[in-house]
Amino acid sequence: MRIVLVLLFTFSISIGFSQSNYKKFKKLSSPKKWWVIFHAFKAKKALQISNEANKVSDSIRKTNLLDKDHAGGQVDAFRHAYWMARLRQEIGKSAARSLGKAHEKENYLMYKKRKLEEGIIPDEISSEMDLFNNEIGLTLTIKGAKTSKKGLIYKVANAITKGKMKIIKKDLKGNFLTCDGKIISQDSLKGKWKNNKCLVSSNYKRT
Repeated sequence: MRIVLVLLFTFSISIGFSQSNYKKFKKLSSPKKWWVIFHAFKAKKALQISNEANKVSDSIRKTNLLDKDHAGGQVDAFRHAYWMARLRQEIGKSAARSLGKAHEKENYLMYKKRKLEEGIIPDEISSEMDLFNNEIGLTLTIKGAKTSKKGLIYKVANAITKGKMKIIKKDLKGNFLTCDGKIISQDSLKGKWKNNKCLVSSNYKRT
């Protein structure tokens, strides 16, 4: 999610391009370029919310509210759902959803270039997880809702602990598992968009 901030920063300063902004624009992924082009007047607010979502999820990771796992775990699910909920509050459901989809399209481009997101190379199952949790986040509020940020944090966390979202199946040591509980070797995951990781309900208990 942090990569989206680069895009939003570039265009939240001004609708017009300075030479320096244009150079930054050329370096951005096409999915996010197109999102800002079609939502130019919402980009500044989206930037603020994206920063907020990252800060809040980083804070949640330091508590015992969720599982502390920011890469495929409950904190990862929280970040995406909270991000979408706050975006819907401020810029509307359609714009929020399309920004989430642009982010996942960029993740595929990152995979092709072997770039990291949250410390790991993106893959298909992670993208499926994110898109699922984005949709749940969009159901937790409406545009203009007066729900406090604290109230929304607990609303998202509650949905996670009730199993309404998805996480990637792992054991207590953090090893990825297949759906039948077998450990997946790291070597078998290298360079693969499709793999045999398994999505489970967000209240799954690791063993």
